[in-house]
Amino acid sequence: MRITAEAKIATRERIIKVAARLFRKEGWENTTTRGIAKAAGIATGTLFNYFESKEAIVAALIAEALERAEQEIQKRDDETLEEELFTFIWTELASLREYRPFLADAAESILSPLRRHSRESAGDSIRANHLEAVEQILMAHGVVGPISVVTMQLYWTLFLGVFAHWAADDSPHQEDTLALLDQSLKLFIASLKISTPAGAGIHEHKSK
Repeated sequence: MRITAEAKIATRERIIKVAARLFRKEGWENTTTRGIAKAAGIATGTLFNYFESKEAIVAALIAEALERAEQEIQKRDDETLEEELFTFIWTELASLREYRPFLADAAESILSPLRRHSRESAGDSIRANHLEAVEQILMAHGVVGPISVVTMQLYWTLFLGVFAHWAADDSPHQEDTLALLDQSLKLFIASLKISTPAGAGIHEHKSK
């Protein structure tokens, strides 16, 4: 019997939702593709028709959340470079908040800082899309191009540090992460060549 496109989409979404629940309940290391398939009511072989690994599943989970976050971002013409980057990053992190219990461990497997625009592993498309968006923000604020690989590697390394801290941050309203993000952006922006003033620093940030 031929499976319809709608049925395939429904199965894919069921796998992602079931996996997220198991990652939260059992932890990243203890959750297996076999366990995900069983909980989703499908054969393990069927799961592999949709995702090649649990890393691919969590990458899809993250990608969908970030796509929704990007649609929520409201750009203001008077934003400085620091403010726009801050808003962009914090909105993305907020979209992943419900997955924090397992994202720190998962990120070690899927978000390597060693490659830039490769799409060879589960997290590469996430990294590539994020960096492409950041490059667009930088160019819009007068950063002299072409932007070097070293510059973007610096950004990605700082971002992953903020991401890892955020995933385990239990400070009120995650104030420690807000402070770390603020300082990381200042460090990154100080390394850039900007043709026009980027404006004042970050003013006041409030978590959602």
